[in-house]
Amino acid sequence: MAVPKKRTGHSAQGHRRSNWKATKPETTKCPNCGATVLTHTVCTACGTYKGQPVSLKDKAATAEEVKPVKKAKKAEKAEEVKAEVVEETKEEKTEE
Repeated sequence: MAVPKKRTGHSAQGHRRSNWKATKPETTKCPNCGATVLTHTVCTACGTYKGQPVSLKDKAATAEEVKPVKKAKKAEKAEEVKAEVVEETKEEKTEE
């Protein structure tokens, strides 16, 4: 394995690293709302990509509509289980 004989000096190290440059990210304007957006990403302002709505806001709105239904079903199941437990305890008390 190759091992350097001498340590690289600061100047040589700096010359080698002189081409390490940060680049600006490419941006475009959203065709829907005109906001500045990174290329190939969904617009954070209006939630569209290439003119199609793919908004997380839309998904969140539909999820909010679905969540109460799921919560209601879960609540109903929990109430049924509690009712069964109460009935069992009542039966046990009457048997004693």
